[in-house]
Amino acid sequence: MTDDGRERDAFKARVDRELTSFVDQEILELIAVDEQLTPVADQLRAVTSDGKRLRAAFCYWGWRAAGQPDCDEMVRAAAAMELVHAAAVVHDDIIDNSPVRRGVPAAHIALQGALTGRAGRQAGGRALAMLTGDLLMSWAGQLFTSCGLPAAYLARARPMWAALARELVAGEVLEILRTGSRPHAQSSLQVIRYKTAKYTVEHPLHIGGRLGGGRAALIEVFSAYGLPLGEAFQLRDDLLGIFGDPGATGKSNADDLVGHKPTTLLAVTWTSATAAERKVLRGLLGRRTLGQEGLDQVREIMRRTGAVGRIEELIADRVRAATTAVDRADLSAPAAAALTGLVGSAVTRQS
Repeated sequence: MTDDGRERDAFKARVDRELTSFVDQEILELIAVDEQLTPVADQLRAVTSDGKRLRAAFCYWGWRAAGQPDCDEMVRAAAAMELVHAAAVVHDDIIDNSPVRRGVPAAHIALQGALTGRAGRQAGGRALAMLTGDLLMSWAGQLFTSCGLPAAYLARARPMWAALARELVAGEVLEILRTGSRPHAQSSLQVIRYKTAKYTVEHPLHIGGRLGGGRAALIEVFSAYGLPLGEAFQLRDDLLGIFGDPGATGKSNADDLVGHKPTTLLAVTWTSATAAERKVLRGLLGRRTLGQEGLDQVREIMRRTGAVGRIEELIADRVRAATTAVDRADLSAPAAAALTGLVGSAVTRQS
């Protein structure tokens, strides 16, 4: 393992410790209300127990790029980004009706077990998961504000939190409104920008930078780096969603197709498809019983139209833009090296 890899693992371990400590304490207080809340507590622990911790890393390096030193308080603040992500995952799985996440039942499926022998288990599981996601988002704000950094520092970042919540919800709503509609590349890119790119990369960087007192020029660098990298992250996710190994991604290859999601991959496929291929796509997209044969048909059309190669080109274009933004910025050597290394972590992955 390289030195960079060891440093990333060490940082992830620090974030994991902060999250475990916070979540364990909050679960104790939740169970103290009533032990019947244990199934929800189990899901809260499950959805926060692991992850790449990329969002925390971007937040932390936003702080360091602003000239601030390493400190446990900042790691704690950065860890709050992972609770935002956990909340988004739980809500997203409800919206998409995805049965599996990370190779295990999604929260809204697992929580049906708390309602064994009762009518309306499916609706009840979704309701319990919705509330679980709501609590996770509340926890994110709680962990952030109690991280130990001075109140004046936290006040600098408050507008960024408002923007994160507003734009994350906007992206989710736009995806719902456009699901099942005729695929359109620019429309799809707008959805991924607001639903994923901003809260994965740009907003964590902005929050860390604002906490550290970063000037407007630094925040502009973070946008020039974060937006294209965040889009590349989601474009890679779209490819993995269809062509990845379910054992690595932890979810079905058919989810986006069954849900007829407005992905850029599908939009590029549609634009390049022949009339006959579009007819096939219309018959398969959104079909609950898609099956392996239907999945293979869609994959073949995606390859034949050149859509897979085009998405790889879009990813490469955005990686170049992000890397160029770092190269041209006046950043400290550690911050520049870390942000450059995170490009690979975000885009070169199998899950």
